Amino acid sequence: MRFLDYGGTQLAVDEDGFLADPSLWDEEMARFLALEEEGITELTPEHWRVILYLNGYYAEHGTAPMVRLLCKETELKLRQIYDLFPSGPARGACKVAGLPKPDGCV
Repeated sequence: MRFLDYGGTQLAVDEDGFLADPSLWDEEMARFLALEEEGITELTPEHWRVILYLNGYYAEHGTAPMVRLLCKETELKLRQIYDLFPSGPARGACKVAGLPKPDGCV
């Protein structure tokens, strides 16, 4: 476990930068994680389409969606998702969306 300085608060993340407590996630934290963990300086509407879909899917199902479903529901091709999140849908997008580290989905 490691900690990130999030506005004066110590935010617990695992060794890969995923939130230890996904219930703490909000949109401001997404901006913080995007910059600190992924080097993404600005979240565009396309980023938010992916982030909010992942976060909502996780809230409803308790897991990350499969890549094919993510692409279908966000109407983005996998290449576009990699352009938005260079470390990929699981490592980058799920991390910024506040999900725990996926077990092979996404």
